[in-house]
Amino acid sequence: MKVVRARVVVTMVGDPIDDGAVVVSGRTVEAVGPWRALASRYPGEVEDLGDSILMPGLINAHCHLDYTRLCGVIPPRKSFAAWMGQINAAKKNLTESDIICSIAEGYAELRKWGTTTVCNLEAYLPKPLPPSPVRTWWLPELIDVRDPSQRVEEEVLRHFGGVPHLGLCPHAPYTASPGLYRRVARIAQERGLLLSTHLAESADEEAMFARREGPLFEFLQSIGRPMDDCGRYSSFGNAVRNGLVGPGWLLAHVNELAEADFEWIAAHPGPWRVVHCPLSHAYFGHRPFPWRRLHELGVEISLGTDSLASNESLNLFAEMRQAWRTNPWITSEHLVRSVTTVPARALGMSGKLGVIAPGAYADLIALPFAGEGSVYDAIVANPHPIPWFMLEGNRC
Repeated sequence: MKVVRARVVVTMVGDPIDDGAVVVSGRTVEAVGPWRALASRYPGEVEDLGDSILMPGLINAHCHLDYTRLCGVIPPRKSFAAWMGQINAAKKNLTESDIICSIAEGYAELRKWGTTTVCNLEAYLPKPLPPSPVRTWWLPELIDVRDPSQRVEEEVLRHFGGVPHLGLCPHAPYTASPGLYRRVARIAQERGLLLSTHLAESADEEAMFARREGPLFEFLQSIGRPMDDCGRYSSFGNAVRNGLVGPGWLLAHVNELAEADFEWIAAHPGPWRVVHCPLSHAYFGHRPFPWRRLHELGVEISLGTDSLASNESLNLFAEMRQAWRTNPWITSEHLVRSVTTVPARALGMSGKLGVIAPGAYADLIALPFAGEGSVYDAIVANPHPIPWFMLEGNRC
């Protein structure tokens, strides 16, 4: 049994607790509350964190750890399609050893900034998978654009089907066939797997699907992709109207939405789940992310970092600050929920992750707090690497 005391405990299931404490038993939280109420019930050694905020570890809902070593390699391009060409060329030069080292370096960056759970999308899954020093959902990116007759999901399931947290990610509607999307959805339903995809990310993607034009359309047409799904609906509209994605999917980006897309969301109850990556969004110069409209429609929005190929760090505090700069109407508590309770629901882990509550995993972090102003404001503003980190009850 371990008892951890702090100036403030932020549980995410009630108001912050001044002079609070958390009792940890094994991998989970036994109790949480005011220190005075718990001290007599749980006598013994106490780790007192002093002037700190003790809170749930952060959840990064969209990250590409295999790109960590591409930090600063690819400058911003005039088009998203041009950037994709550059990153595909860069990836060809990465060996399996490079990828394993890249993942390890990415994990170190995540832990530095308080992430205890990550949804990690991988273009290439090493065999065997490297150790996971934070809780990891592995989501292989599935692509069959050059040969839709492939069953690319079968090899993944054959080699990695026993991984504790496996998800499936058809890369995007422009690189994964409708057949792949539908097969993967059936598999995920049968096995209870997480589903994610990139959707409506860029102006190039929107031009391709909505108007049959632009560099992405021209490139994919040149390599033989069937383009008969282009010219009628937006990228989002094409995916939802053709039954490729829907409520329950973890949809990354969703930057380019037509008016008809908002109407579709309103007419089709969720849970609709979107991951926004604010700093990567700024790197690409995408048009403003429609957070307010999506929020008003009941869409649940989590935050992610994307990868170091389009970002400078894997720091969710920096992502919250960037989101606040572009959406000043959002409260700081709302932003903290976007990296705790909201992604926990998307992962099917409500009450287990993203909260400090009896029965939840003891995934905890602490950060300095001077005791002035809003606790949630202080969390969002935190500029420091995390000095205290616990994963499943173990201090790391």
